[in-house]
Amino acid sequence: MFTHADLAKLQTQSLKMQGFIRQQTFSPEMEKTLRRFSSWEVAELILKINPSTLRGRLAADPSLPQGLVEEDGRQRWYTLEEINELRRRLRIKNQPLMPPRPEGKRAIRAAIANFKGGAGKSTVALHFAHAAALDGYRVLCVDFDPQATLSHSMGLSDVPEEYTVWGIMARDLIRETERMNATSAGAESGTALPQRKLPPSVTGMGLNGLRITDFIKPTCWPTIDLIPSCANAAFVEFASAQYRHMNPEWSFFAAIQRYLDAIPPDAFDLVIFDCPPAIGYQSMNAVFAADVLYIPSGPGYWEYDSTTSFIGQLSEALEDLGRFSGRLPDGASADKVFADIRFLLTRFEPSNDLHRAMQKAFGQVFKSHVADHPIEMTRAVEQSGRFLSSIYEMDYRQMTRETWRRARVSFDRAYDEFRATLTGAWSKLED
Repeated sequence: MFTHADLAKLQTQSLKMQGFIRQQTFSPEMEKTLRRFSSWEVAELILKINPSTLRGRLAADPSLPQGLVEEDGRQRWYTLEEINELRRRLRIKNQPLMPPRPEGKRAIRAAIANFKGGAGKSTVALHFAHAAALDGYRVLCVDFDPQATLSHSMGLSDVPEEYTVWGIMARDLIRETERMNATSAGAESGTALPQRKLPPSVTGMGLNGLRITDFIKPTCWPTIDLIPSCANAAFVEFASAQYRHMNPEWSFFAAIQRYLDAIPPDAFDLVIFDCPPAIGYQSMNAVFAADVLYIPSGPGYWEYDSTTSFIGQLSEALEDLGRFSGRLPDGASADKVFADIRFLLTRFEPSNDLHRAMQKAFGQVFKSHVADHPIEMTRAVEQSGRFLSSIYEMDYRQMTRETWRRARVSFDRAYDEFRATLTGAWSKLED
């Protein structure tokens, strides 16, 4: 017979192995580091200029970052900071190399969501975040998934649960309850209304004193920050249900939006949510705060069936929020409106008849909401999953350049479409 104590022992054993795996995967200091990028990658794939043009500019202006030169002098290798300096300082045909960003608007937010496990949510979120960083954007990722795949892939582990989405939600409950009590005490009628009370188990955790920046952790990518998750945050669904009972007027689903609205609008360009494989308190926070909803799905019938169920249940859940009468963030409505919704096929094999048939079925049903460029399944993509890295982090010298480039092109095309979708949605945001 086994109890929760046995499960805890098994987790302890697994955590030891997890540390060993990280040691093999990351640097000897057990910290993930970002590789340098070759001048070929910088010119052709990142800045999208002719390599000879880059060489000419570097020769003409020695003050530009020159990178780390190989001993034979054939190749230069650049850090992301150096790449971003090149992007800021270079103009090609009198055009800047900075990515598009509407002036006066906050960061655009995209939720990668589907309750089907294995749909590729974390893989898509990881690759889109890395592609956006190489594109010159400042990115904030929010890991809502208690499995913490995105957090581990970003090199963050052993994160205390109070610094996760759960901590933000509990902090929001405390602050919203205090605000409601202050409002009740100062009612115009002069009659003090009943005070809402929270137990010491909530108020005594010290969360109310945490600053916005306390939840945001740096990663090995200098322009990507992360609000991480951890395995211990799996209890958030149970805790959130209890919190709602403590204060039924608390708009639990708007906690993350209130938090993000408090971040300076120019601190980031993109915010990417990696959602859990369920419709619950965390995923509803992500969806409610998102401007764009991206729904990954595998190319099989059962994935199509699950995705259909997901959007149906999500629709019902959002409709229920429309009946909520509690306080919402400024300018928000419980009737959630997305600037765009897209379906993205993942693990797609162009030579597979079933996959092509399902791609056609998705297109017939969801029409313009289906992304034109699916993410193809390649050997390099499989390897990136095994090593907790994106294709952008993997050195093309670890495999044949053609294998690496095929996977990179697939993600580049998917990201370019993602960026176009976000850019279109960005213009619809209020200043």
